[in-house]
Amino acid sequence: MSRRKAILRFFLSVLVLVGCTMLIASFLPEMEAGAESVSIGFFALIPALFLVVYIFVTKRILEALILASLMCFIFAYKWDFLSAFSDGLTTVMMDEDTGWLIIVCGLMGSIIKLIERTGGSLAFGRFVANHAKSRVGTLLWTYLLGIIIFIDDYLNSLTVGSCMAPITDKHRVSREELTYIVDSTAAPVCVLLPISTWAVFASRLLVDNGLVSQDKAIAYFVKTIPYNFYAWAALLVVLLLIFRVIPPLGRMKKADERVKSGGPLAPPGSEKMDIRGGHHEEEDENQGKMIDFLLPVACLVISTIVADVNMQKGVIITLGFMFVFYVGRGLISAQEFTDCCVEGIKNMLLPLMLMVLAFLFSDASSSIQFTETIINGVLPTMEKMPQLMPLIIFIILGATEFITGTNWGLYIIALPIVIPLSQAVGGNTVLAISAVLSAGVFGSHICFYSDATIISSAACGCDNFEHGLSQMPYGFLGAGIAMILFTVAGFVMT
Repeated sequence: MSRRKAILRFFLSVLVLVGCTMLIASFLPEMEAGAESVSIGFFALIPALFLVVYIFVTKRILEALILASLMCFIFAYKWDFLSAFSDGLTTVMMDEDTGWLIIVCGLMGSIIKLIERTGGSLAFGRFVANHAKSRVGTLLWTYLLGIIIFIDDYLNSLTVGSCMAPITDKHRVSREELTYIVDSTAAPVCVLLPISTWAVFASRLLVDNGLVSQDKAIAYFVKTIPYNFYAWAALLVVLLLIFRVIPPLGRMKKADERVKSGGPLAPPGSEKMDIRGGHHEEEDENQGKMIDFLLPVACLVISTIVADVNMQKGVIITLGFMFVFYVGRGLISAQEFTDCCVEGIKNMLLPLMLMVLAFLFSDASSSIQFTETIINGVLPTMEKMPQLMPLIIFIILGATEFITGTNWGLYIIALPIVIPLSQAVGGNTVLAISAVLSAGVFGSHICFYSDATIISSAACGCDNFEHGLSQMPYGFLGAGIAMILFTVAGFVMT
């Protein structure tokens, strides 16, 4: 009976929410025929505020993203919001980036399942255990692997998290701490190295916005690396936590106490996010060889680089190699290989669903010009004081990214505004671009439903809400360091 009442209350709440949103929408301007967005001023902030509050109160991210997207579409399309919602979902699902995401993450789930099934993960675990006798040593291995696998943040998080979780479990490391370390050595490393998917993407945007020619794009990206202050700060803070120079704080402290008192390593609900399906197969200690782990990972990294840093081609090539390598040696049959591939994809369904809904909300918020509204709100300050431009960009876009959850999507929207603005007001363009890149990393780090948070949570087997909350103090600490550095650099270099 109580369940029925809860369902009834939820539907009544949705009806009230839709009704109130429709009432507000009736006072807002209509979208012009043929237009893709409408400017509604600071009313564009309402869905974002609702999203954040709803998540903190209910801890239900799926419903929050759906309802916030509906609010955006109501503001933009009035009574035609259901058609807009349906069209928006179709657009997101047909988008090239979404297809890439489903293929890459789904097949990465297959690769990880195959490595586990053939004993490669177990062999790697034995190797690390022989070289890392302590808790700190194991976490340093996690940190080091996060730096070594720098090609792509998805590849980084999925590989390092899935391989290190069973190893850190033996040293009673909370999944929250493991996930934070994995997350903080993924995107921050990728954005600091010119041979990564992040560098390729950012460089392409610099070319598209007419800042540099194609042959000079990577060289210009390299100029931003010293000033990508949040990425440097994130790598420093996580290292200080490993050595306990910075103690566990907030939710991380509670997780640490839970594990020390003999409680579970992962917070409740983590099994739904776990890429390994919330359980681990028992394997004979003699099973598995290091070569079964090293060669597939090496193939993945090398094939991605050779294919012009194209991770989709990399995972496809790697699966083909693994079929020949595993089936050819009789480790598993062709049928078992296929079954593992399917199971690995199934384990990624919930993380993929969360990311698709995050993309939908980002698309919906763009229909009411959410990001543009925030940027335009601070334009007068940046025009009057170009020295503060990097700091303001980092703060405003970091907050925007925290809400929208799509770092590359933020770059697409923000760079065409920031680049000509910095040139017009006499600001330092390299520093301004660095602030945009830093904001994308910071915002996605502390966002509960960003791709970085979800992928890291799935790889490590940790509830993404708890991961977001537990790493938030360290994210803000890194942001504080970055803010100081952007302020100093802004006055020194402008």
